[in-house]
Amino acid sequence: MKIAVALSLVAGAAAFSQEASRREAISTGAAAVGAAFLPAAANAAAGESPRFSVFGLIGDGGAYSEGAAYGSDQAAPLYSPYSVYGDVGGDGAIYDPSTKSFAERKKAVLAETAKRVDKLPSYIEKKQWFNVRDELTRYMYETRGAMKGLASTPEQKAAATAFFKAIEATDGAARVKDGEACMAAAKASAATLKAFTASL
Repeated sequence: MKIAVALSLVAGAAAFSQEASRREAISTGAAAVGAAFLPAAANAAAGESPRFSVFGLIGDGGAYSEGAAYGSDQAAPLYSPYSVYGDVGGDGAIYDPSTKSFAERKKAVLAETAKRVDKLPSYIEKKQWFNVRDELTRYMYETRGAMKGLASTPEQKAAATAFFKAIEATDGAARVKDGEACMAAAKASAATLKAFTASL
């Protein structure tokens, strides 16, 4: 890089000298600019042959062309040579619904949902229909997934369905700005959510 800067300075000085022709100045300047953009040797060493890898199966898996793909940087065996994921049912799998942390995460979603559902009556009393609808759409997508993930018995599934119907009724009433129906549906959604969490 220092050489390229020095060459560009020389080319600039030559361009302003009286003795050089325009053609010489332009060719010298173009050579200096071209030298400035030449990449340095990225991974070359004297006397070393090129390294390559073919899909991590043939050649040098540690080559820069490989980019640590195809499991060359992972401790556990992979699903296939073309995958970056481990064995589907193996130890340390990312998704396992039977783990304790999975259920805790889903219960935390339900706790946050309860806080949001408790805000609905105050919004309805103030006739802030947009806030009612926003509370129902901001987080309820996660709530549906959490309830479906935690519901294992027919009673729990029925309680989840009752909650889904209650929040849909709340949203519909807020859309048409029907205060009484919206308040009744909001209270029903709070009650059905409590019934569902109590059944866990």
